[in-house]
Amino acid sequence: MTIPRLLVVDDDAETRDMLVQFLQQSGFIALPAESEAEICAHLQAGRVDLILLDVMLGRESGVEICARLRQEQDVPIILVSALSQDHQRMAGYEVGADDYIAKPFNPDLLLARLRAVLQRAKRSASLVYRRRLSQFRFAGWRYDGKRDEVLSPQGFQVALSQRETSLLRVFLANPHIPLKREEIQAALQEDQATEASAEGSGRAIDMLVGRLRSKIETDPKEPQMLRTARGVGYVMAVDVHEEAAS
Repeated sequence: MTIPRLLVVDDDAETRDMLVQFLQQSGFIALPAESEAEICAHLQAGRVDLILLDVMLGRESGVEICARLRQEQDVPIILVSALSQDHQRMAGYEVGADDYIAKPFNPDLLLARLRAVLQRAKRSASLVYRRRLSQFRFAGWRYDGKRDEVLSPQGFQVALSQRETSLLRVFLANPHIPLKREEIQAALQEDQATEASAEGSGRAIDMLVGRLRSKIETDPKEPQMLRTARGVGYVMAVDVHEEAAS
């Protein structure tokens, strides 16, 4: 498993060193920085999975740095600041920050927020990566993205609507990960092959999952692949194997 590499950006050496030490003790690789120039140097030098960016960096503004980074980078950014009024938080979100944490903060809360942002980024990266792959195998089934074909274990082609195909791709990209209905809808909207569509409510997602189950499950009333994750949403409950196009 890859250990997340975090960049801790603060112009106060004591605060920066304390955060770096705390994050390292919590199982992360934590790297220090105190300016936009150092941030850029780290990004050019190697992988950075998340930036913990202080809003007030002496003469530099963390909000402005975040805005400039967003023009070229999609690395997750959490802004940290003693400025916690609603309009100050909104300014951070408007320039693309993934989260905004007010000082002083509980260390356990910081860890929880960090892990939540990293998990969302991991899911998104998984979806982008797997979209580059053309073929998937799952429980004897095969999805060929190049031909846009779904083949049963018996080799028969099963016709899916565009919306059902997009839903299948979401599940194939996230095997064994329980997905909320809101996450499924967001992923469907990100799929360029799918219209931003009218099926946006939780009930509509339930109906869409039901239609897909009716086409790929042996017994749609007792699904073995697209299972209900109680209290969450749905999960692709079988292994998914990806392979390059032939």
